[in-house]
Amino acid sequence: MHSKSIEILVGLFVSLCIAALFFLALQVSNFSDLQDNGSYTLNAHFDNVGGLKSKALVSMAGVPIGRVTAISFDTANYDALVTMRIDARYNNLPSDTSASILTSGLLGDKYIGLSPGGLDDFLQQGDSIELTQSALVLERLISQFLFNPSDKDE
Repeated sequence: MHSKSIEILVGLFVSLCIAALFFLALQVSNFSDLQDNGSYTLNAHFDNVGGLKSKALVSMAGVPIGRVTAISFDTANYDALVTMRIDARYNNLPSDTSASILTSGLLGDKYIGLSPGGLDDFLQQGDSIELTQSALVLERLISQFLFNPSDKDE
């Protein structure tokens, strides 16, 4: 009888550990953010997304305000079209807000940083952010430094 209660306790402990690992996996992979709680979408065109991924963070002043929902190639403009979902609490973004692809941390995770403009009208559902700055690609920067002719005294 004593071994039966130990087996039950071990089974409960293992089940609890599996549930905790599942919860941790959801938190790390950002799947827990997939619920739509009154958000709206914005679009932005970038020349180069440089490793930006779907579900990447969208932040303003370091505060998370949304997530990237899709990245696609726009065949009409020959650039990348990024679709973002912004939390409804932040529905007062000025229409001249700018978007930049930035890098966070040592691992180089990419995210979108928004900088507010000064206009009185606000971005609405489906609007596009016109002022964008693409990702800084280190290889391109190094090649420009090494291979572009510079002003040399002759």
